[in-house]
Amino acid sequence: MLKMAGNNSYTIVEYFGGDSGYRCGYCKNDEGNFSHGMWSHTMTVQDYQDLIDRGWRRSGKYVYKPTLNKTCCPQYTIRCHATKFQPSKSHKKVLKKISKFISKGEMPKDQDNGEPMDAVCDQAGPREPSKACHSDVKCAAITDIQKELPECPAITEGQKEVVDAAPAAPAVSEMSRKDRVSVSDERTATATKPGIGADPARPPCRKAKDLRKERRLQKDQIRQNADGVPSIVSPSPPTAAQTKPLEDFINESLPDNSSHCLEFRRFLCDSPLEAEHSPDGPEEGYGSFHQQYWLDDRIVAVGVIDILPTCVSSVYLYYHPDFSSLSLGSYSALRELAFTRQLQKQSPKLCYYYLGFYIHSCPKMRYKGQYRPSDLVCPETYAWVPIEQCVPMLENSRYARFNQDPDAGDPRVLKDVGRALVLYRRAVMPYAAYSRKRKGSSDEAEVQQYGGLVGQDCIERILLYRT
Repeated sequence: MLKMAGNNSYTIVEYFGGDSGYRCGYCKNDEGNFSHGMWSHTMTVQDYQDLIDRGWRRSGKYVYKPTLNKTCCPQYTIRCHATKFQPSKSHKKVLKKISKFISKGEMPKDQDNGEPMDAVCDQAGPREPSKACHSDVKCAAITDIQKELPECPAITEGQKEVVDAAPAAPAVSEMSRKDRVSVSDERTATATKPGIGADPARPPCRKAKDLRKERRLQKDQIRQNADGVPSIVSPSPPTAAQTKPLEDFINESLPDNSSHCLEFRRFLCDSPLEAEHSPDGPEEGYGSFHQQYWLDDRIVAVGVIDILPTCVSSVYLYYHPDFSSLSLGSYSALRELAFTRQLQKQSPKLCYYYLGFYIHSCPKMRYKGQYRPSDLVCPETYAWVPIEQCVPMLENSRYARFNQDPDAGDPRVLKDVGRALVLYRRAVMPYAAYSRKRKGSSDEAEVQQYGGLVGQDCIERILLYRT
């Protein structure tokens, strides 16, 4: 492995370009999916953090960036503020579903058609890396997760991204369709006809929830008055301090003395990301990890996450098809959010949970917008913008520049392609020196394109393999 000063590893990639269209896994357009791709032989966690903040995403060792102003179904990077996250009604429903199964052994009766799909195009797998490169760099093999699931012969590919982006790779299903929330859930009130409806002589009906809250407030007031403490209790909406955190809901879903036992185990796994430890980082360190879900000594799901300097990035999840009605995709996302919050206590800057891509043009893929507060990255300035501001723009156009400052630009815009680092014949050199050695190399346009996509600071750290 090549090392930089300070014993930090280099990132080594081969860039493939992105001029051809491929089949879209969302709208099924045969040639509508456009993306740029590169093969990562090895990658530092900081370089990958910088890349995903510019719209890149890994699938195994293949790292790709959708061409948003050209592709049929634009995919925008989405992140959730983990420390501020509060579960929605649909999230609580998933946790209650898990709780019923764990405590009473009750499997949900409502069988849906599976969880929403989050797939890259079927035919747009990565090109094979240059064979010549194998003598120059060591390529760590990706762990075959199915080999680690001997008890799950028919594993359903769950949540998040396509596995290893292999050619003709099967699509990966995600969180439950039932988790999607309509943009508007308002009910239109109609006037009551004479002689029909509620008795006007009686008080209007009230929700049981409001009645319980009122009785609880009255009891509190009576108790405080009995203690000689004067108080005025008003039925104000709950504040952030009164709202239960995510961890409480998860703990309630795993009661003691249950019919089943659900356990979680985490292991470091192979990926292009180099495992690293930092004095101000989490105890687990940075890198790629398997999160295994064990039910009564039987493995039922395996998730893959990347722990990066400022986030936990969800990659994908396998789950056993016998448990598809438990919405394990949604449940695993909530567990990963809780895990991010746990890591943030060890490393304050690690406070985001990345859910992959938000695809507004595909209605069944809008469910990721439920995990709030969340941001989408602007495809032109790479600034993070609250999703509430982005959605109205996406309603009008599939492609949108979210940053509304007309003077804002890319802070890492390519300025000098000559400073791009190149790995050529086992030697590291700036692209300017490489061009002189090659005596008028004809690949400058391709390297310019690569540099514009990854940014000036990244091209000065990442090694671009050339033959």
